[in-house]
Amino acid sequence: MFGYGSLMWRPGFDFVEQVPARLIGAHRALCVYSFDHRGTPEKPGLVLGLDRGGACRGIAFRVAGDRRDATIAYLRAREQTTNVYHEVMRSVWLKDDPRNSIMALTYVVNRGHVQYAGRLGLHDQLRYVRQGHGRSGDNRSYVLSTVASIEAQGFRDAPLHRLATLLHDHDSPAGTR
Repeated sequence: MFGYGSLMWRPGFDFVEQVPARLIGAHRALCVYSFDHRGTPEKPGLVLGLDRGGACRGIAFRVAGDRRDATIAYLRAREQTTNVYHEVMRSVWLKDDPRNSIMALTYVVNRGHVQYAGRLGLHDQLRYVRQGHGRSGDNRSYVLSTVASIEAQGFRDAPLHRLATLLHDHDSPAGTR
């Protein structure tokens, strides 16, 4: 399994090993309106999807063979509540070593789905994240937890870091004017 968002900091399944990994051909983006986990249809939030082009650093999880089917069932129940993602197998490179690739299950955004937000500007992202709250909690915590997980791995995701800075600034005394 390849995690690039909340799966990095809250996988929710048993795994044998987790290794930093890189997927080529798709990038992490806040490109999915959340009507369930981090928003509602009336007040959508935004969650991450893998969208076409670029590359994405994340985590590859190795699951024990006897836990494979249960893990996939769990992931489908979690990630596919509205079928906004395509469940696909993609090559990921472990620890950025081009000679060490594996096939990993991951979830790529379905660009034809009604929840596909496309490329929103920073201020639109901020508006959706500030308003979003769903059954898994508030959207702000989702973004900030993802950024913290990315930083813990020793890298940055510039668009998410810009959004996180605005979210932090809004919470400071100067940002609440």
